[in-house]
Amino acid sequence: MTISLEALKAQVRAQKTEIPSLYGGVDFEQVPERFAAGPDDKTMLAEPFARKYRSRVLANGEKVERALAYTMLGDTVSDAYAALIPKYGFKRLIQMLETACEQGLEAVPDAPPELVRFVSSMAKTPDWLDVRLSEEGARAARVTMATLVPFVIRGAFIATFMNKYSGLPMAMTGALSQETSVQRVKETASFFTTASLPGALRRHGSGFRAAAMVRLMHSMVRVNLLMRPNRWDVKTYGIPIPQVDQMPAGTMPSF
Repeated sequence: MTISLEALKAQVRAQKTEIPSLYGGVDFEQVPERFAAGPDDKTMLAEPFARKYRSRVLANGEKVERALAYTMLGDTVSDAYAALIPKYGFKRLIQMLETACEQGLEAVPDAPPELVRFVSSMAKTPDWLDVRLSEEGARAARVTMATLVPFVIRGAFIATFMNKYSGLPMAMTGALSQETSVQRVKETASFFTTASLPGALRRHGSGFRAAAMVRLMHSMVRVNLLMRPNRWDVKTYGIPIPQVDQMPAGTMPSF
């Protein structure tokens, strides 16, 4: 099921009021420099490919508008939880999420509402999702996930730094250059791999926890950049690690 364009735009604008500590200073009406929607805009796409594909892509105005919206959209559910860092601290938020995923929300004393919403939203199966087909797809992909995809994921992390817009958030926060970089790569690779295990995406499955941790990791990067004055240039780069940057990662196993 695809959300309507108007509903998507409303979701983008709502970030400002839903999480003011994070998005209160963001002008969601501006188009960031990184969004190259003009036919003559300079891009990182090689000229032969740009000449062959860009005009066809840009001709679909609805999809261009949708891509722009996703360029300005973070993760409202996970971001709201990560925005609690000043109150709980980095490690405590991770511990509470791990406990909630593995033992249930009832195992977290005085669980903040943002954590309850986070875990509950992940536990809800969308009406349009056919669980049987999803698990059959996981079974079909399992061998490739175990033998090839881990290398593709690690290669993709290196490729990220070839694009200043998608690579800058990680570079600025040391996400892939400090001691924690190994853990971050492992968490992301583990998410894709464990998601293909039997029952992994069910409420207490290993893929469920891995997905939650990856979402929180991305949200914490946004908090690190957007909550500090003058650290992140939204006018140039849009939202740090927006949904549009995460879409290619989701297609890598299929590729």
